[in-house]
Amino acid sequence: MKIVHFADTHIDMVSQGRRDPASGLPIRVLDFLKALDEIVDTAIRERADLVLFAGDAYRDRTPVPTFQREFGKRIMRLSEARVPTLLLVGNHDLSPAFGRAHALQEFETLQVPYVRVSRMPELLGPAELFGAPVQVLTLPWLNRSGLMSAKEPAGEGAQDIFTQMETAVNETVAKLLAQARPDLPLILAAHASVQGALYGAERSVMLGGDLVLSGSLVRNPRFSYVALGHIHKAQNLNEGLQPPVVYPGSIERVDFGEVADEKKFVIAHVQPGEATRVEWRKLPGRRFIDRSVKVEKPEEIMPACLAALPGPDELRDAIVRLSVAYPHEYEALLDETELRRLAESAFEFHLQRRPQMKSRVRLPEDQSLTSLSPLEMLEIYWRTRQEPPESVEELQKLAAEILSQSMQPAGPE
Repeated sequence: MKIVHFADTHIDMVSQGRRDPASGLPIRVLDFLKALDEIVDTAIRERADLVLFAGDAYRDRTPVPTFQREFGKRIMRLSEARVPTLLLVGNHDLSPAFGRAHALQEFETLQVPYVRVSRMPELLGPAELFGAPVQVLTLPWLNRSGLMSAKEPAGEGAQDIFTQMETAVNETVAKLLAQARPDLPLILAAHASVQGALYGAERSVMLGGDLVLSGSLVRNPRFSYVALGHIHKAQNLNEGLQPPVVYPGSIERVDFGEVADEKKFVIAHVQPGEATRVEWRKLPGRRFIDRSVKVEKPEEIMPACLAALPGPDELRDAIVRLSVAYPHEYEALLDETELRRLAESAFEFHLQRRPQMKSRVRLPEDQSLTSLSPLEMLEIYWRTRQEPPESVEELQKLAAEILSQSMQPAGPE
């Protein structure tokens, strides 16, 4: 079997900025859709036996209808090509309230041909997967209200709740495993965190607390392949061993936290009685360039910035960040207009100014802050700001006048 596995499309995660004049869509949204098109084209062209999406289609469960339309177009292409497609509901697709509609609801409600949505733990076979000769045990995003709705929590603390949830998950998986046929490959598809996984920048976009699946659960030799979603960094948690336990990662970079991450999807080659082979496919992805400089002399500030920036060809269409650390008194020497002119071929250019204050003035060992008067403390503050002596003298005079007035007794009302 050839299984196309991807996750975390988040097509509207970055929906601000310049728009495409032809479609009216944000250009960054088009970046995500371009990656999704590559996955769909591959599945159709290479005749995948199953497409498995491991959750998180959008930024949240209430996407703008325009973005729903664009995601739906790609899934409908798979449906029209008669490619069996399984969509897991992720945490960003799901309402925290039990029983509310999720972001993938339309595919389930309209019963789109060749598309199956899984919103609760279940075991799916060829009958549910439109003839695909495989079984999939699904663990969509599991929140407390959904998993514990039939149980009365025995503890009140968060750790007690997660312990009970972990027990409930293990019991659910054991029951479903007992129902699995021995003559068909068995896939575990889960939208969850797994012990030992390396997190990417999604820590800034995750919603709520995580239930962490144990390594022993996902490495069960009963599984031929484990298809995961939720963590944006591509990785195989069982590298070189069976079954492969794979996060394909998000399909496009969200921010500079993912600057070094290659964006990918996976084709898993599953054959009964043989080791599953994992084939990583790279996605185009908009380039991110992150450079930083630190200067200590005034004559160095612009030459250092110019040396840090790549040439126009490398900058072209990239999202660029230049962080510059310098003594705060050099602020006026940083020519932002010139830097933006040099980076005009970039898609976006972000200049991050980092003016540095010199280390604070230390009090003598025999002197404490509480022993100082307000004016003495204020004078120390001016010294840390490195204000000119003449300015300090004038400021101290003004401060003395203000303090003197504030300490005078109030007159009759």
